Amino acid sequence: MSAGLPESVEATQRLLAAGGYVADRALATTVHLSLVMGRPLFLEGEPGTGKTEIAKVLAAQLPRRLVRLQCYDGLDLSAAAYEWNHAQQLMAIRLAEASGSAQDRASLERGIYDRRFLQERPLLQALTGDPAVLLIDELDRADEPFEAFLLEILADFQVTVPELGTIRAVTPPVVVITSNRTREVHDAIRRRCLYHWVDYPDAARERAILKIRAPGVPERLSAEVVAFVQKLRSGDFFKLPGVAETIDWAAALAALDAQELEPATVDETLGVLLKYQDDIAKLRGAEAAKLVAEAKAAT
Repeated sequence: MSAGLPESVEATQRLLAAGGYVADRALATTVHLSLVMGRPLFLEGEPGTGKTEIAKVLAAQLPRRLVRLQCYDGLDLSAAAYEWNHAQQLMAIRLAEASGSAQDRASLERGIYDRRFLQERPLLQALTGDPAVLLIDELDRADEPFEAFLLEILADFQVTVPELGTIRAVTPPVVVITSNRTREVHDAIRRRCLYHWVDYPDAARERAILKIRAPGVPERLSAEVVAFVQKLRSGDFFKLPGVAETIDWAAALAALDAQELEPATVDETLGVLLKYQDDIAKLRGAEAAKLVAEAKAAT
């Protein structure tokens, strides 16, 4: 057991709770095993279900540096791991030539491929310096070939720089990878990780989350908001609201001094809960009033 890591699933659950994250037993177990086994954690699920937040909470509570690599289409090794500072290398060559200290070509090349000219990007930053939590966020947004760059890090916690050699982590980072499943992540990545599907929370857990993350929301309003959102997620909408939207909506209603759900207020604030006009148009009016009535009946 590494120093500073929770000693049991229950301790991991308490650690997450201390950071404001309400985790069920299954998720806490996977997080705990990832920590004690030193294996990357691969979290997949719909947007807004709290995947990224787990890495943030772990970094705050362990505590460790949070190093975040936000993935995007076109991400490559120079942006993700390292890049040579070509401007400084060129300056070093010119200074060597001007001072007459330049030796043969081979020794000059060895000199310019020195560690001081290496610019560290998130993947390498997580392997050097103080212990870190490495968040590789939304891996599904990156191109498939980029995943090959990650295999060495996920398996051995090292990066090989051809001109310099292999840089290994003194203290392996806690690695959290997230995916919204806009495409399938390759099996080679999955095999190196412990996997967990982060689903929408049930009503009881969502109320508990709301109590922690939006403590100023009246209890009755909080219960009705959760009941409304829970019923909404069973509908046919382009983008269902995640937990983040539930929190934002409850806070927005409280800011309007609402004590309970009213159809008119719901219609006026749907832009906080839903992010696509077609979804808002579909819900506004009679459908929203129906869900309000059902939410009140359920609470």
